Amino acid sequence: MGNSPTALEARSHQSPCTMPTLTTARLRLEPFTDSHVAGLNALNADPEVMRYISGRPETMEETVAVVARVKQRWVEFGYAWWSFFDVASGELVGAGCLQNLRREASVHPDPACPLEIGWRLRRDRWGQGLATEAAQAIACFAFDDLHADELYAVCDPANLASANVMKRLGMHFRGLQRWYGQDLSTYSMTRR
Repeated sequence: MGNSPTALEARSHQSPCTMPTLTTARLRLEPFTDSHVAGLNALNADPEVMRYISGRPETMEETVAVVARVKQRWVEFGYAWWSFFDVASGELVGAGCLQNLRREASVHPDPACPLEIGWRLRRDRWGQGLATEAAQAIACFAFDDLHADELYAVCDPANLASANVMKRLGMHFRGLQRWYGQDLSTYSMTRR
């Protein structure tokens, strides 16, 4: 992690009273705010983006509720979801998280479960390496700022693109495990 150019470019900007904005060569990762709702809904309302996540588009009401929950998690845990903004255009192009995995399909985090990194991108940004770039910045934050020992990532077994990002991050396949009430391909990596 620490030797890759993207990881070296990733920076955490955090004071004790603020949530961290992370930057990479092409992205600015900002904790969810109400001003992100329209862009997040456009992302999550795309059935192809949500194909392996929920299997259905998200409504505006659902996006508003998610943003409210995520803002509270930032306050409670000091980590949650970021919106990904393209540095060049300023557009919201994706979202990613650092959160606790859940055994069941609940919206409530389980602090006893390991930390998970995750991501999703607008369809017009697929295949450009942005998910890997953002995930490296989030992993650096987890390991360097939060001093996490291990990170997990999970995906639908059919989601080969997401599994490939996990492999590019240097994560190791742990097999199919039960998370969010489903059998998911599970990957992990340690601070080393």
